[in-house]
This record gives sequence, structure tokens and C-alpha cells, in this order.
Amino acid sequence: MTAAVSIFSERPRADAILPGMIRAKGNIRCRFSANPRRTEASELYEAGGYRMKFPKGALCEGVIINTGGGMAGGDSLSVEISLDVDAKAVVSTQSAEKIYRAQSEPSAASIQLSLSERSQLAWLPQETLLFSGAKLNRHFRADMASDATLSLFEGVIFGRGAMGERITEGALRDSWRIRRDQKLVFADEVALEGDMAARLDRPAIGAGARAVATFLHLAPDAEARLDEARAALETSSCESGASAWNGMLVVRFAAVDPEALRQSATRFLNQFRAVPVPRVWQC
Repeated sequence: MTAAVSIFSERPRADAILPGMIRAKGNIRCRFSANPRRTEASELYEAGGYRMKFPKGALCEGVIINTGGGMAGGDSLSVEISLDVDAKAVVSTQSAEKIYRAQSEPSAASIQLSLSERSQLAWLPQETLLFSGAKLNRHFRADMASDATLSLFEGVIFGRGAMGERITEGALRDSWRIRRDQKLVFADEVALEGDMAARLDRPAIGAGARAVATFLHLAPDAEARLDEARAALETSSCESGASAWNGMLVVRFAAVDPEALRQSATRFLNQFRAVPVPRVWQC
């Protein structure tokens, strides 16, 4: 007696570990160059489901798009942005980057920025959203000339609050290194693992926050703008504060409600930068 057996006759187990060969490996490399009229993208490489689009407008703006809709455990992303002398650009993302539950290996993201003399870059992606069970290792590196200007904003949301999700398992490792004329001027490390919600509830860590963000501004006049930054935070509806030293200014945000943080950060960025946040933030 014989029977035909289909390779699709059995559904895969929910906890089956998927092979590494099917994991997404995204890559964006973009160079911005100044010409007599404006700054434009002079080189662009895209791979693994990531794309960069350039909306028409007064400013040179690049928008990173993840056609896969998010990152799962084992997925990786590498972004390299470089600005030539006198180039001015804004880089954002189409939407919040979703980090889904990881079975074993974490999602990995590497961001490398390079700013030549007198260049100006505003790195303003929308928030990173961690689902329960998500694991993310992110490395952020920037090398800049002493007279270049770098303004960057990064926000993280812990769990889908609208769905009542509480992150009782997961991991976040976030490493920042900023160098000016090859000298390390800013280093920041975040490591949360296990029951991240419980850790964020601790007064010394998050005091119940479910969304946090950092704005870092490095420029020749950064320290002189501290009072201006604090004035821009006066209408903030979440915990926030600013400090300045060694040619840079840092603003931190923390909120129980992610929407309160987004609104406060948007108001601050609009006032401090004197230009609206990228249009994709409004979509």
C-alpha cells in the first residue's frame, strides 16, 4: 500500500527556527554632493528591500523606505550616508521602523554617517517600534569635520500601546559613537534585556516611560544655543531636558504616552531647526 505525501502536507511549527538564508539583508549607501544650484544625491546603492526616494522641495531630502514593512529576528540593515564639502541634506524614513519578535538572533542595524567640511546633515528618522519579544542590536557611528553640522533625532517606542501590549521579554542594545576630526566626542550606550517594561518602570531608568528619544546637535555654535533649546522645551508635554558641552547640545525626551513624546519632539524640532519636520512625519 502506498500513499502520496506532499512536502506541504504538514504546517511548520510556530516555534520552528527559520534558516538564515531567508533573512533580509538590507543596504542603503548614498552620497550627497553640492552643485552651484543645490545639493543632490550623486551616488546611490540600494539592496535587500530598502529604497531611498527624494521628494521635491526646497531642501535636499532623502526618505528611506523598507518595502518589507519591518525587521524580524536575524534581519540586518546597513545604512551609509556621506556628505561632500558644503552639501546640505535631510534624511528621514517613510514610517516608524517595526521590530518584530525574534526567535533567536536579534535584528541588527548599522548606521554610518560621514560629513565633510562645512556640510550639514539632519538625520530625522521616525521612531523605532519594538514589539514584545523583539531583539535589536543597533550601532550608530558618525565621523565629521570640525566645521560640519550634524543634527540627529532617534526615538524608541516600547510596545504597541494602542493594543495594550506590555514588553515582558526582549532586548535592546544601542551604541552611539560620534567623532569630530577623528576625535571621539560623544559615546552613549543603552542595554535593556528581559522584562523591559519592568525595568522602564524603575524611577532611575524610565519612571514608567514607554517612549524615549534623543536629539543630538553638533555644530560650532551648539553650546551657545542651550537657552534657545530650553525655551523650545517649555511647551513640552513629556519629561524633557537639555544640556550642552564640548561643542554639542543634547536633548532627552521620555513619556508614558508615545504620542505625547512625538508631539513634543515635533514642536521642539520645528522651533529649534526653524524649518518643519520632514513631510513624511505627517503621513
